[in-house]
Amino acid sequence: MPPATKFIRALFAIAISISAISCSTFVEEQPSGNAEFENLLESVVKIDVWERSQENGGNHIVRSVGSGVIMSKDGTILTNAHVVNSYAFKIMVTLPNLERVKASFVGWDHWTDLALIKLDEDELKARSLKFKTARFGDSSTLKAGDIVYAVGTPHGFARTVTRGIVSNTSRFFEGTILDSGYETGNFNTWIQTDAAINPGNSGGPLVTPDGKVIGINTRAYSNSNNLGFSVPSNVAEKIMLGLINDKAITRSYIGISPAPLQDMEKFFDVDMNRGMLVRNVDKGSPAANAGILPGDIVLSINGTDVDGRFPEQLPAIMNMLAEMKIGSEVELSILRNSKIFSKKLVCEKLESRVGLEYTLDKWGVGMREITKVFAREAKIGTDSNLMVIGVRDGYPFGMAKIERGDIITAINRKKISNTKELKSAYEEYVKNPKKTLVEVSRDGVISFHMLPELKN
Repeated sequence: MPPATKFIRALFAIAISISAISCSTFVEEQPSGNAEFENLLESVVKIDVWERSQENGGNHIVRSVGSGVIMSKDGTILTNAHVVNSYAFKIMVTLPNLERVKASFVGWDHWTDLALIKLDEDELKARSLKFKTARFGDSSTLKAGDIVYAVGTPHGFARTVTRGIVSNTSRFFEGTILDSGYETGNFNTWIQTDAAINPGNSGGPLVTPDGKVIGINTRAYSNSNNLGFSVPSNVAEKIMLGLINDKAITRSYIGISPAPLQDMEKFFDVDMNRGMLVRNVDKGSPAANAGILPGDIVLSINGTDVDGRFPEQLPAIMNMLAEMKIGSEVELSILRNSKIFSKKLVCEKLESRVGLEYTLDKWGVGMREITKVFAREAKIGTDSNLMVIGVRDGYPFGMAKIERGDIITAINRKKISNTKELKSAYEEYVKNPKKTLVEVSRDGVISFHMLPELKN
């Protein structure tokens, strides 16, 4: 046999061998026929949500679609906070068998963009409906390059599976959930994947080939085809248990925003891999009252050294503070201008800057509760937490020339400061719609406005 022929045959044999190895590996990675993966598919649901929000002093109904995964035999479903939150008044879940079932809101945690809802057990029993439940995997074992699958309802197409790899195991960014203003990202990193995640995938699981949930799909970068992000399962499982037990996640707060020290160690005269830079201190917060300043370096918390050189390390440090008992004392070791000293402060309850919003229809007004954090930032001195955020033309508040940003402090000369007291006055007006005097604080100045007497 000529040498050239032998060489060509040898190459062909090698090609067949490589092809066989590739096919074998490809088959092993496939979840098709895998009982645990099939079980996972039977636990992923479509979620239709009707949400009531305030818009220009009136109720506005928004309908949205997302995904979720059933995690327990009682029908508890894990999803995203931006899919379902406390403003939802109707939730319908489409099971894998295409049957639709009512669900109720359990709780949410916008800081990690996670929420829980629960299938109506009475309806499930009456209709003899069955479903499967998923299991968590260990997200801490993930490595870049691992095969993963995103399962959900992109653009309303139920039970869609996309395949990709883990691109990064600890991506960090903080911000707000869509346009709501609710903060997210302070206490966790994200799994980055190139598995396709589209609108509607939110709340669905990111899973391993053996069908274990190792993330909850949350977001994708705009104008990109392969940048998706999921909340790690080890975070999601902890939040889920907290919401089941307490309906909400309670965290401590001292009022500092961190920044990584990367490439600035020499400027701040601090050792490599030591300390966390304070980027901002909230006005009136425990940290501000203790004299902590932007540019300070936190070296330790209650004697435990911290390392905030890289952005991905910051959530763990913030979690250390958040998990402390509210009202407890915390001691920070601070480096400032090459001098080290200690500061002691008392932890408060963490609150969002965005308060509860609601509409009082007959008055034509949208309200928002002022949180402690917002009041400090806006330098609001009144005891009332009742801010007007929308006024509807032709309705009593609009006719009385009450404006967006006004803070209601009294009704008919009776001081009020919270939602319960305001709603009580509103219900009295609805029963007997006579002229009503409303006292408001506008830019720190008190003004008086008369709601008209409405004819039935």
